[in-house]
Amino acid sequence: MKTLMKRFVSDESGATAIEYGLLATLIAVALIAAATTVGGNIGNMFNKVAGEIGNKAN
Repeated sequence: MKTLMKRFVSDESGATAIEYGLLATLIAVALIAAATTVGGNIGNMFNKVAGEIGNKAN
């Protein structure tokens, strides 16, 4: 029983899995934030170009 408890206390595989999960979550959040920002900027740029084209056509 004593050996089993020592092995349980020294086992870090669960902690490592949690760390990898947290790391993957942080990367996903960063990618979503970047995609949202870039997508908004691209949308604004296309609207500006469309407005300029509309002004030149008139």
